[in-house]
Amino acid sequence: MRRTARLDAPITVVSLFAGIGGFDLGLERAGMQVKWQVEIDPFCRAVLAKHWPEVKRYEDVRTVRSELEPVDLVVGGDPCQRNSNAWRHGDGDPSLGLQFLRVVDSLRPRLVLRENPTAVRRDAPWPWHRFKTALEQFGYAVVPFRVRSCCVGADYRRDRLFLLAEHASAQRPRLEGDEREILARTDEGRQDANVTGSDRWYAAPRICRGADGIPHRVDRCRVLGNAVVPDIAEFIGSRLMAAA
Repeated sequence: MRRTARLDAPITVVSLFAGIGGFDLGLERAGMQVKWQVEIDPFCRAVLAKHWPEVKRYEDVRTVRSELEPVDLVVGGDPCQRNSNAWRHGDGDPSLGLQFLRVVDSLRPRLVLRENPTAVRRDAPWPWHRFKTALEQFGYAVVPFRVRSCCVGADYRRDRLFLLAEHASAQRPRLEGDEREILARTDEGRQDANVTGSDRWYAAPRICRGADGIPHRVDRCRVLGNAVVPDIAEFIGSRLMAAA
């Protein structure tokens, strides 16, 4: 895991539903600084503690309250099973979109970045458009956009929809330029990721089919499947850093 965090980063981050730190790693590569993390899964917290030993962690987003340290950017991909078209009734974690919004309402950061599936169920509790409306009621200007993992060099699609929000009363200068130019340069991102000799993408390890002797194999498969692709987070974060 390559980390390039800068202590003088102009954008500080809190990572909700941090998982194994895909969002965190990518944003640090872009030059941001992760201040604290929230993750309920013990295996994921062990991974976070190994790679971010200096960062404060909370176990449950439902219990964090006024002790939260102010930050510039709140990011997270709240549990998406009940929003996704792939959900089967009775499976998956409960939707925590309301808890995500509660933290945003408490902190009122300058920026918010949310990741969730592109295709959602009609009865989804927190589809992207409902989440967008809630952020707008808090005074945020919100831009939805889609990014696929294959656009940053991966050999699979993994289509995800992001919401980027900026608060209208932010004390710092507002982001400049057309958001489409900042965030939708998928061609440029693809060229950056496919440079000859890049060490970002190796052949996928054979841990999903008949690989014996791998410690914590089930946990590894599960958390890797849920993680935000770091290269996507870096792609977005680098453009935010350039704009800010």
